[in-house]
Parts: sequence; C-alpha cells; structure tokens
Amino acid sequence: MSKTDRTLPDTALPDSSGPGGIPGADPARWKALVFIALAQLMVVLDATIVNIALPTAQEDLGISDGNRQWVITAYALAFGGLLLFGGRIADLWGRQRTFIVGLIGFAAASALGGAATGEAMMLGARALQGVFGALLAPAALSLLAVMFTDAKERAKAFGIYGAIAGGGGAVGLILGGFLTEYLDWRWTFYVNIPFAIVAAVGAYLVIKEPAGARNRSSLDIPGVVLSTLGLVALVYGFARAEHSGWTDGLTIGMFVASVVLLGAFVAVESKVKAPLLPLRVLTERNRAGIYLSLGLAIIGMFGLFLFLTIYLQVVEGYSPVKTGFAFMPMVVGMIVGSTQIGTRLMTRVPARLLMGPGFLVAAVGMLMLTQLEIGSSYPALILPAQLLLGLGMGTAFMPAMALATHGVEPQDAGVASAMVNTSQQVGGAIGTALLNTIAASATSSFIADRAAGATSRELLQFQGMVHGFTSAIWWAVAILVVAAVIALTMINAGRPGAGGAGTVAGGDGAEAEVKVPVIAH
Repeated sequence: MSKTDRTLPDTALPDSSGPGGIPGADPARWKALVFIALAQLMVVLDATIVNIALPTAQEDLGISDGNRQWVITAYALAFGGLLLFGGRIADLWGRQRTFIVGLIGFAAASALGGAATGEAMMLGARALQGVFGALLAPAALSLLAVMFTDAKERAKAFGIYGAIAGGGGAVGLILGGFLTEYLDWRWTFYVNIPFAIVAAVGAYLVIKEPAGARNRSSLDIPGVVLSTLGLVALVYGFARAEHSGWTDGLTIGMFVASVVLLGAFVAVESKVKAPLLPLRVLTERNRAGIYLSLGLAIIGMFGLFLFLTIYLQVVEGYSPVKTGFAFMPMVVGMIVGSTQIGTRLMTRVPARLLMGPGFLVAAVGMLMLTQLEIGSSYPALILPAQLLLGLGMGTAFMPAMALATHGVEPQDAGVASAMVNTSQQVGGAIGTALLNTIAASATSSFIADRAAGATSRELLQFQGMVHGFTSAIWWAVAILVVAAVIALTMINAGRPGAGGAGTVAGGDGAEAEVKVPVIAH
C-alpha cells in the first residue's frame, strides 16, 4: 500500500486549507466541478421534466396506455444496462473525452425527442438519451475521483455534486410544468441542449485528465453483451406481462432468458482476465447490501412518481405547473433528510441504523398513499405522505452513497460507483414496469366487475384507475419494508463519515485495510 493510501487516525486527517493547496492537485479542479455538476443537473432535470410532460406528450403523439411506461423505461433500461460498459469506455478512451461525447450525444438525442412525430421516434430518442447518459454519468463521477485526491476536498466535491442532484429534481419538476403549460412539452427536451453545450465547452477548456489515470485492460466484450441482454430481457418480461399476462409464453421466456444470460454473465466474469464487473465488488456484504436495498427502494419509488403524476393531472385535473409544485414536499423532504439528518448523524451512528429506519419512514409515507381516492385532500393526505417519503429516502441515501465503495481496491472504485447507478437505474426500470403492470391489471379487473351497474363510464374509469394505483402502492410498501430489513441485516460497517479505519475481507479472503470516506458537513 502506498503512503497516500494509508488510513489516517481521526486526528490526522490531511489539511487542505493551507495557502499552497493540495500538492500535485489539478489547480482547475473547482472550475471543472462547475461543469461536471452542470451535466449532472441536466441529467436529473431531464428525468423529472419528462414525468411532468408525459401525459401531454402521450396524448399528442398517440402513445397507448400500455406503452406509456416505455417513455420512462426505455431511458432507464438503456442507462442502467450500459453503465458498466460506459465506465469501462471512460477508463479506456479517457474520461474527459467520454464526458464530452456523452454530453453532445445527450443533446442530440434530446433534440430528436423534442422533434418526435410519433411513438417510435419518442421511444428511440429516450433510449438514445439513456445510451449517452451511460457514457456521461460514470465519466463524470470518475473525473471527480481522479481530480480530487484529498479526502476532505473529495468529500466537499461529492457533497456539492449530490446537492446539485437534489436541487435538480426540484428545478425539473417546476420547470417542466412551466414549459409544458406555457410553451410546449417539446421544450422539456430542447432545454437540455444549452446545458449540454455549456458543459461540453467548459469541459474541453478546463478539464485536464491526470496522466496515467486510464485503465488499459482489454474490454470484456462477452460481459458487455451478456449483461446488457440479460437486463433487457428482465425488464421486457415485466413490461410484456402488463398487456399479455404473467403466464404468456413470451413473458415467461423473457424471464427464463434473463436468468440464463445473467447467470452466464456471472460465470464469464469469474473466469476472464479483465472482467467488466469483478465479482469481488459484489461479494463484500456491505456493498451487496447497499446495491440490493437501494435497487429495491428505487423500485418502490419510481412507479409512485408515474402514478402520482397521472393521478394529479388526469384524475384531479391539476395543470402541469400545479403538478410540479405539488411534488415539492417530497423534494424538500429528500433535501432535509440528506443534508440535515443523514449528513449530521452519519458520523455518529452505524449506516444500517440510518438506512433501515429511513426506508421504514418512507414505507409509512407510501402506506398513507394507499388511502388515495377521487378527491382526496392534498394537504391532509398527499402532502404529509410525500414529506415522509422524502425524509426517509434522503436519510437512507446519504450513508448508502458514503459506503458504496466500502473496502474496494483502488482499481475497482469506478465499477463499484457504477454499480450504485446501475442498481438505481435498473430498479427504476423494473419498478415502473412491475408496478404499472400491477396497476393496469387491478384497474381492468375493477372495471370489469362493475361495468354492468355503472351509471357513468368516465367515473368508473377514474375509480378503476385510482384502485389500480393503490393496489400497486401496497406492493411498493412491502418492497420498502424488505429494503429496510436487508439494510438492517446485511450492512454491518461502522460510521461512514467517522474517518476511521475498518477491515473487510478482500477477494482472496484476506483482511485489507480500508479508508472510509470523510463526509464534509
């Protein structure tokens, strides 16, 4: 272990406040952070903007209810399925170059989405956004990792990056509402273009990747193919079940194919010289617990975003702007949970005692939403439920991110970070497809059982829709409870922000010294 890798005691953390700065550090690193954070803002803003614009875009382009979730799922699947590949491309090709190409491609895909004339063009544009997002995201994170070499500065940089991500959600919800209502839903795509251009030009002029930072190992092509096809088969199986049923032959075939392909991926990764995903990243219990619990939590959350958007706009008649502001309690709760609760407590209590209770608080908020009816009170039901959801998820996410690279070897830090993004993106794709399938099935059954005695077809449709939403939300409650149990039982690391050392078993079973990241307050 080199001198710079040694774990320091709490009283001997490196001091970066001196006038000379950090020896050998890139003097332009803080300027670079501005453009990296701007790119992150664009990606987060795009996700929330599309949720607000979806009902209007669906009507304008003639997208069927059965294919509606693919506007979200196409992006999340391409993003999640290709993140590991994107991280390896950044290692091979250079992080700055990959970052710029990702920005330009994302802007071009956004222009295509804004100009969409039909369902196929829209879904293709969203998939392309996901492809270029998968290049952009790991390149951005790894740029931060290689440019900020001091522990305190790196913590501050990742803290700013995370704050931009949380603030971006709020900006996207409100901006999406204004653009959809006062201009056109197409501007929710076009707005990405100036963000991407400014970030790309700034990255070209400011970011200078450190020499020798690339990983020249050969690309694991079988791993890329097997992992991507396996994830595609998995999510397509969930999506197809909505309109063809769980016992449909092709639906079952997709699930079987996903098990075979992902099983083959694991077998290949255990044998190749330079695996796309070294299995030692997954076998350490804390990282495995984080990936699994975060993925499950996102499954529960993603379907809810779609349901609440449709409920508020279609059932309750909210305008896009009003819908955007209606989501603010959840965003505020997430920001407070992460910056005021999670950050302050994560240096004092073990991560599992923040993550487990955090997911349970979110589950209580989700449980409240099972009481949704036509005309439910926003201040009495929806607002407090969103606050609990946000507080719980924000509190759980902070220690999870801090422990995401717990005990990894330096050469695995990038892929460990990419796995966090992958679990979130794939969880989002599965959550949207799974919960939408459950909701659609419950809605159909409700309407069929009551069609004969209905006095108003429109009222019956709305009642069926809300019944479908609440049926799916019960599943989301259960998923969040399972995520809490996994966090409480699998994660046994200490305080992620304490600055102390810990030991974990490495890939060969030997204990290795690790430096737990210090999180700036």
